[in-house]
Amino acid sequence: MRLSSTAFEDGAEIPRRYTCDGEDISPPLNWSGAPAETQSFVLLCDDPDAPAGNWRHWAVYDIPPNETELREGVGLASARHDFRQAINDFGYPAYGGPCPPRGHGLHHYRFNLLALSVPGLSLGPGATFSDVEKEARKHALAESRLVGVYRR
Repeated sequence: MRLSSTAFEDGAEIPRRYTCDGEDISPPLNWSGAPAETQSFVLLCDDPDAPAGNWRHWAVYDIPPNETELREGVGLASARHDFRQAINDFGYPAYGGPCPPRGHGLHHYRFNLLALSVPGLSLGPGATFSDVEKEARKHALAESRLVGVYRR
């Protein structure tokens, strides 16, 4: 399985547009090569370089198995979706873009796509990024990662 973006290459800088210094909208993501038995997808984005430890920026789950992309800006809390979003470490169920402390150096933002063997996760309202990740890993068939970097 392969995860990519038309906004940045693996290991390259995430454009300002997708950060707290820009429009803070989610970047376009697309994937291919999922296992035939995939029943849903989960997308997780985190920053392991955050000063207080891993910072969780975005968790999207119950993505239908026929989807092969998340369009630019779908991570807005106000947008209509055919998937669910969990509470991130900013405290809301939406995308929160890269926003490392000024002068803290280069941060790596990991976008992980998991193909799952179940059509949806059994999570109630208020599910957090950690809840999604823990449950999704129980059903993962395949995983792909795209890493973008950003510094302020």
